[in-house]
Amino acid sequence: MYEPEVTKDIINIGVDDRKITKFENQYDLPDGMAYNSYLILDEQVCVVDSVDADVTDEWLANLAKYLNGRDVDHIIVQHMEPDHSGSLATFAEKYPNAKIHTSAAALNMMKQFFEADFSGRTNIIKEGDTLKLGAHELQFIAAPMVHWPEVMMTYDKTDKILFSADGFGKFGYKGAEADDWACEARRYYFNIVGKYGAQVAAVLKKAEALEINNICPLHGPVLPENEPLEFYINKYKTWSAYEPEDDGVAIVYASIHDTGTKQAAEKLAELFEAKGIKTGVTNLTEDDLHEGVEDAFRYNRLVLCASSYDADVFPPMRQFLNVLNIKTYQKRRVGLVENGSWAPTAGRVMKQYVEGFKEVQLAEPMVTIKSALKPENISQLEALVDAMLA
Repeated sequence: MYEPEVTKDIINIGVDDRKITKFENQYDLPDGMAYNSYLILDEQVCVVDSVDADVTDEWLANLAKYLNGRDVDHIIVQHMEPDHSGSLATFAEKYPNAKIHTSAAALNMMKQFFEADFSGRTNIIKEGDTLKLGAHELQFIAAPMVHWPEVMMTYDKTDKILFSADGFGKFGYKGAEADDWACEARRYYFNIVGKYGAQVAAVLKKAEALEINNICPLHGPVLPENEPLEFYINKYKTWSAYEPEDDGVAIVYASIHDTGTKQAAEKLAELFEAKGIKTGVTNLTEDDLHEGVEDAFRYNRLVLCASSYDADVFPPMRQFLNVLNIKTYQKRRVGLVENGSWAPTAGRVMKQYVEGFKEVQLAEPMVTIKSALKPENISQLEALVDAMLA
């Protein structure tokens, strides 16, 4: 059962949006999305971040409920992305006495997002600055490019809580019944934050110097949830270093007619599993592409299977490879399977992408199928499996 109280003084007044089906208009949300916002009740009252504009009214109602007639003295704007700052102008109008604390870069962005005049009520915060609320003292931590340049995190020195902005977030509403935090947190991390592994690692080093009881992200549950806090931090260490998380193989395929290419992908999964190797299979024409990205980073091996198209590669595979390239895919072993009815070209295009990835081993031989999977292709797939496991 989800409880909004983090401590006796800190409440998550955020809102679960269970109607939204896509995050950033691209990531599938089967379980909606949580927009977290935190209220600190002390001698002075402080709010940490607002929420998306679509849920402003519900958020303000949550805030008023816990304020119980009090005013707001401060709001901290850690991240200016609209899913966290979309309600800021409405809040500022409703609570005109609230001081706005944010980074210099975020303040510049405010002028881009809003026509409201915040002059005279803003305070620029930087690394190491503090804000005393009474019993609670907040310390600010710069977290540039996790995953925007203006991001700050906030550490409550009293209750030893890290307000981590988009770090440690996940897809899904915060009260969802989910045994596996890592699944949707991993998809969230690699598709949204994954390009900035070095910057995430730098912030993790800062966090290691702090005593932390809880992590309060802007999406998903307050941590720890079902595991010790070290579990979540160690996941982020692995992910930010681009290291494989599990021994297994992601099989990602793009088939035009669900014939030879799909047959090859399914046969590969069968062959790997017969050897005790875990697989994750993504059909790029039906499944969420970003599930394939998640599996590609999760496992230490990746096999790409694609049809040829217009003397190139079938577009869903090119899109997938473009995303891997943007997210700086690296440190894996990759195998290729191409299909073409008269002049196979998919392998050449996929190989060009793979050769551009950092620290990636290309397994040989590449398997070429002509239209449909034939008996002679089975031995070629077996040879590719052996090469992938060598």
